[in-house]
Amino acid sequence: MSKHVCSKCVEVFDGPEGDDRCPECGSRSPNILDVENGDLRLKEEVARVLAERKGAGLDGLVGGLDAVIINTEPDLLKAASEELLRSTGHEFGDVFQDPQYRAVVLKMDGSSNILVRSRLDGENPFRDLNLRPKSKHLPNTRLETLVFRTTDLEKYVSIQETRGVSFLTDDIVEAESYSFIQTTPSRFTGNSLGFIQWHGKGGDYRTLRSEPWGWDLSKPDLVHLKNIKYLDHAATRIRAEDRDAAITEFMMLTNYDFDFAIYVKNLNSITSVARLSKSDFAMVFTSGISPYVSEDLSGPTEKFVHNYGPRVHHLAFQTEYIEDAYSALVEDGMEFLIELVGSSEEGLKQTFTQPSKNTLLVNEYIHRYGDFDGFFTKSNVTLLTEASGKQ
Repeated sequence: MSKHVCSKCVEVFDGPEGDDRCPECGSRSPNILDVENGDLRLKEEVARVLAERKGAGLDGLVGGLDAVIINTEPDLLKAASEELLRSTGHEFGDVFQDPQYRAVVLKMDGSSNILVRSRLDGENPFRDLNLRPKSKHLPNTRLETLVFRTTDLEKYVSIQETRGVSFLTDDIVEAESYSFIQTTPSRFTGNSLGFIQWHGKGGDYRTLRSEPWGWDLSKPDLVHLKNIKYLDHAATRIRAEDRDAAITEFMMLTNYDFDFAIYVKNLNSITSVARLSKSDFAMVFTSGISPYVSEDLSGPTEKFVHNYGPRVHHLAFQTEYIEDAYSALVEDGMEFLIELVGSSEEGLKQTFTQPSKNTLLVNEYIHRYGDFDGFFTKSNVTLLTEASGKQ
């Protein structure tokens, strides 16, 4: 006997074959989902995608994360950059302007970079995605693009175009230091995926039309920031009905594989993890088990998607001496959705900040203890998911 969750009242119940009527509200709906066997269907799709990816010649073409691109309102760009300098271990790298963007580059050895920028000209292909009840006041603000490294961009684009993948530009963008292209925003995640091939050492994001911009952005001299290390993962919140499609789409565009999922049934939430390897940046997808119903009945994940649209919810940073770092961040004025959760005995500790007023992003600080060979624990996922309901 499998368990189901009603899409109308979100009641979880035993569902024998031939009887999918909810005992609580009497609903019989095609949206009633088998929560016990949900991953069986996904894993079948994963196997199909892996075979298709290999057959298309995509295996080995896409590597790890190079950078994330956060777009802000023009008047918030400097504040957003200074905020990230004060709340992460990333250092100021560059600031420049070209006809389309003004951009700040934040860097850290051993980590993906963070590009914070504002659009100065041209249409915003993400704008309609941002016009949700709690994000419409910042119509140009979101983490827009996750940029992955590739060794042969021309080959990658040629293969993906034959598969029907759409890109934001007709041609590959050629700069002195790199070649670059990005997809149109996904209808499942709201994210664009960028692909960059560096010519030489890499790290210079200026284009041929870029000019220096005169901001002097300095890193605050705060000892605890040295304990905030590399970008560990990003978590995208998506609609329940788009979960499988979002994961398989991401797999087909990258060389990442679905790893595992944690179900938190009392909060109507699934946290799914895709990984390139255990040592690389991970991509997390959090969705409802059943679709959004109302502010009263739905869980925190579906309410977030209803209010903000599908988008990246948080960036997670590996943090050493996390108790000291957390205390210092609080003393420095950082506000949190939840105190540190977890323990050394459980294998990890984590916390969520309040969402930024400049980027709408939450920072997660995470520490995995030496003998912990997992990625998350169900107890931490439950507490953090619940805390995000305060947004």
